[in-house]
Parts: sequence; C-alpha cells; structure tokens
Amino acid sequence: MTTLMLVILALWFVLLFTGAPIYALMALAGAAFIAAAGINPISVPQKLLKAADSFPLLAAPMYILMGSLMNTSGVTERIFRFATVCVGWWKGGLCHANILGSVIFAGMSGSAVADAGGIGTIEIKAMQDAGYDTETAAAVTAASATIGPIIPPSLPMIIYGVSAEASIGDLFLGGVVPGLLMAVALMIMVRAIALRRNLPRVPFPGARDVWLAFKGAFWALLCPVVLFGGMMSGYFTATESAAVAAFYALVVGLGYGEFRVRDLPRIVLDTVETTGVMMALVMSAALLAYALSLSRLPQNFGGWLTQTVSSPIMYLILVNVILLIVGCFMEAIAAMLILIPILVPPALALGIDPIQFGVVVVLNLMIGTITPPVGIVLFVTARVANLPFAAVVRATLPFLWPLLAVLVAITFVPALTTWLPGVMR
Repeated sequence: MTTLMLVILALWFVLLFTGAPIYALMALAGAAFIAAAGINPISVPQKLLKAADSFPLLAAPMYILMGSLMNTSGVTERIFRFATVCVGWWKGGLCHANILGSVIFAGMSGSAVADAGGIGTIEIKAMQDAGYDTETAAAVTAASATIGPIIPPSLPMIIYGVSAEASIGDLFLGGVVPGLLMAVALMIMVRAIALRRNLPRVPFPGARDVWLAFKGAFWALLCPVVLFGGMMSGYFTATESAAVAAFYALVVGLGYGEFRVRDLPRIVLDTVETTGVMMALVMSAALLAYALSLSRLPQNFGGWLTQTVSSPIMYLILVNVILLIVGCFMEAIAAMLILIPILVPPALALGIDPIQFGVVVVLNLMIGTITPPVGIVLFVTARVANLPFAAVVRATLPFLWPLLAVLVAITFVPALTTWLPGVMR
C-alpha cells in the first residue's frame, strides 16, 4: 500500500503544475487510493463530512468576518494613525509605524493577506505621500504582514491545532513572544536602512496629538485585551472568542460611525466565499490524510526518520529546510494540511513540544508567503502598491533575514514559545 500511495503522490505532484485547484487534486488523490486499494468508497463522503464537523473550526469564519469588518469600518486607519504618533518620529518613522500597525492589527485579523490588503493599503499610501519610495513601502508592508498569523488570533494556528490535535489556546499564547520578536527584528532592520538611506521622519507629536490618536483608536486597541482577557479568565474558549471578536468588531464599527449597515451583506458573502475555499482545503486534506494513514506512509516515514535523526534539534532543522522550500511553492494552509500528518508524529516521538513545533511550522510557512514564486502576500502587496511583482520581490528579499533570525531563535530556544502558555495555565 505504501508503494501505491507513493505512485499516487508522484502523479499528484505532477498535476499541481497544471494549475488545477489544490483541494480538488488532494481529494482526487485520496479517492484514487481508496478505489485502487479496494476500500469501501463510502469512507470518502464520511471522511469529508467528518472533517467539516469540527467545533474549533467554527472560529475560522468568525475571525475572517472580524477582519473584514475591521477593514471596512475605519479601524485600520485609526490604528495606523496611533502607530505613527508612537514611533513615526523615529528615523524612518513610517516604516516603524507600518510594523507597529501590523502588530496591533495582528491582534484582530489573524491573517497575513488581510494585513497586507487591509491596513497595508493605508500604510503604503501614507509612506508614498511622505516621500518614501514605493518599493520600500511595499517591502516593509509585506514583511510586517507575516506577523499577523503569529500573534493571536491566528487562522493558521487554528488549522494546525485542529489537524495536530493541539490546544489552540496554547498555540495562540505560544505565538505572542515570537510575534513580538519578529516586530523587533524588523524594526532593527528598518533602523539600519533608515540611517543608510536617510529616510524621513514625522515631527515629534505633542501630548494633544498622542491623546487624540489614542482616543480615536482606543476601542480598536481594546479588542485584543477583550479576547485574551476572556480566554484567560475562562469566560469563553478560543473558539468562542472568535464569535465575540466578530460581534465586538461590528459594535466598534457602528460606534465609530464609519461602518454602513448596507455593506454587511457583502461582507458576509465575502466571508462565506473565503470560508468555503478554506473548508474545501480542510475536507480534501482530511481525506488525503486518511488515505495516507491507511497506506502507513507517515508511520513508515516517521519510523525511518526517528531512527535516522535522533536529535530533536536536528529534526527541527530538517523540518525548517523542508517547510521553507515547500513554502516557496505552496499556499500555507494547503501545505499544513498535507504535511502535518507526516511531520507531527516524529516530532512528538522525539519529545518536541507540540506548541513549539506548531509555531515553528506556522512561522516557516508565513515566511513562505513572501518568497517567490507563489508568495501570496507578495502578489497582494504588488497589487496594492501598483508595482510589478518582480520589483516587490527584490525589495522584500532583504527583510527575510530578520524573520529567519527569529525562526532560528524559536528553533533553538523552546522557552520562547512554551513559556507564556506554561505561565497562563
């Protein structure tokens, strides 16, 4: 059966280059194995439906809805204005404000694409108006957008938690310190560039400017506090927090007076469309994972791997290399759904903390969103900045170094991902 699965996977890999939808190819691969192995075909719809019947996955559409509500209610502009008065007076100030704005928005959206296409639109325009070249504005926007899925809430963390049967709440907490480290690393990089290029800064704000910016963004800034406070106090679970967040975003949008109720049907429809694509990936990947387990390919690979690589650190390094390569060619959620059943069991067998491993996996694949040729955040940023894709790639490549430095740090220092979940238990 293992040989049969390897043949099917080889054909599947070749078909990926035809441009067919990944979820369709995954479902076909799983169904083809079940048919060829003589397994009762009733298991195909059973596995597809079982994958969709998941309480933790209910969080995904709610967080998607929350991000859409935030983008259309003036929240993003208020966040960027507040970030600008905080750090805009530093050398290269709007680059720093771009990063800080992404950190704040990350506590609401949980998506790199939402960050790049939402607050990124405001950030790039503001930087252009202030005299920054468009390539630099696009590069900082793309790089800082990768913070979105690391700082909670996070859609990729939810997908990982469901697939690996890990605590989503602990994964959320495990991403806080790495997310902040990413912001600091990017700011250090920006500082060096700002000094070398003599980038501009905004005037030092007065107390009144700071107060007005804080007052304008207060309810948006309170959103992460509400989510974390509710989860940590036990008032609601990580899944239920998504519904609270969506409702909170709606109330804040209405309170700011910039949200139009007639836009709500369009936002809900966009959320349904996005969720539909994600659920198609989840369901088809569950079928493929079931076929993989029947073929014993993950078990055989895991056994070989644990015999060959006996060191947890060496295994993490190997996984980093694999995921950085995969991230260049495959969308993050699809890659996770395919690889988690294969990579997680050996990690657990080697004693690697599942929270550390989850954050490592997600960070690797978020770096993949800004690496060519399939870096989706690069495509979104290029569209927002109205630049050629190649120009955005060239400008963004130097910003991979600080992100890779953080990846190395969380690989070799597990406490960076496990300390906060341990403290909050």
